[in-house]
Amino acid sequence: MVTMTDETSVTEVQGVSGDDVRVWATVAANSFGGPAGQIAVIHEEIVERRGWVSESSFLHALNYCMLLPGPEAQQLATYLGWLRRGIPGGLLAGGLFVLPGFVSILLLSVLYVVWGDLSWVQGMFRGIGPAVVAIVAQAVVKIGRRTMKNRVMVAVAVAAFVAIFFYRVPFPLIVGAAGLIGLAGTRLRPDVFSVIAADDLDGSAIVGRPPWRRTVAVVLVGAALWLGPVVALVGFTGRGSVWSNIAVFFSQAAVVTFGGAYSVLAFIAQQAVDVYGWLQPGEMIHGLGLAETTPGPLIMVVEFVGFLGAYRNPGGLSPMTAGILGAVLTTWVTFVPSFLWILAGAPYVERLKNQTVLTGALSTITSAVVGVVLNLGVWFALFTLFSSVDTTRIAGATVYLPDPATLDWAAVAIAVAGAVALFRYHRPILQVVIGAALVGLVLTVI
Repeated sequence: MVTMTDETSVTEVQGVSGDDVRVWATVAANSFGGPAGQIAVIHEEIVERRGWVSESSFLHALNYCMLLPGPEAQQLATYLGWLRRGIPGGLLAGGLFVLPGFVSILLLSVLYVVWGDLSWVQGMFRGIGPAVVAIVAQAVVKIGRRTMKNRVMVAVAVAAFVAIFFYRVPFPLIVGAAGLIGLAGTRLRPDVFSVIAADDLDGSAIVGRPPWRRTVAVVLVGAALWLGPVVALVGFTGRGSVWSNIAVFFSQAAVVTFGGAYSVLAFIAQQAVDVYGWLQPGEMIHGLGLAETTPGPLIMVVEFVGFLGAYRNPGGLSPMTAGILGAVLTTWVTFVPSFLWILAGAPYVERLKNQTVLTGALSTITSAVVGVVLNLGVWFALFTLFSSVDTTRIAGATVYLPDPATLDWAAVAIAVAGAVALFRYHRPILQVVIGAALVGLVLTVI
């Protein structure tokens, strides 16, 4: 465990090791199933197996990442990598988290424009999806056991779940309300609300004030890496070129992606189809299927969109070359901001962790996050286990109505088998994912 003092910042920790590379590569290779499943994998590998950070540090980082625009699981990996090895560790963890998905989506995009039939990928997802349901359930149980230590914390988690699942209350509002409740409750009943005690906070926190020069340097370098290519492309190719449109549009999307990928996918699809003409109607669904069947953040679907946009508007390049460059550009402007939010803000967020007056707020927010993760898991389970799910409004609440006739019994069996493997036999997540993918592939062939 790394210990920080007033004179030492986390950015001065020794460079990354081979063990760091292996562990974060393992996390990246297992990052299926959207943010809920990915958070579960990070928790299993970094907290449970390795003990690199404490439970409270993990949840403290998760609370911050879920407030930010962009993929929260990738940002969480960046934060924990930074916490362990400073800026090199954050770049390693966050970069590796994106890399497998980037390579996979790029290869599948190439195959898509060449063959147009990737049903075998959908077959693999038929097995992976139900397995992720079990993985998320395991994460909710593990995190819940450590945070919901009394009925008040359970009530906060339930209220957060109801608010976001049925009423679609924005996550920042849920966090804000939970924090205020925690602050007020700590003054009245600290024994109830401060369930994450100060001695649970590990030594990785920064005690002293982060050097402002380093913060300014991180912001300037990050902004230059993000916006520099955007300005250059607009200047050299003009506002109407596909390159300028990709750079500007996905830079804008990167800063409005609050609440996960699903919150912005409808906007991206509408703009890509109706405004820019990059995709045909229905192709966004194909891209989403590719993103769901590959490791990495679900927002990686934008790479598919950027690939097709450039492939179909290559200018003086060959379509394939243009498509690859479009995929790289889209991924760059989508994810560089996420590194900027973490590497600039994490030192200040860590400093808050040592403020004992805030432990009640942190404890309450953490319980609310359990409800939010449960919401992601239930939502994913509904659309994985049922082929048809309708919605209706009852007393202002959105109620999901799965069609019982469309229940996929094979998916149910895979989910149950995955739960048994994880809860009873404690099998590694990678084994469960690979086994489920093979089952799904066999079922598709049959």
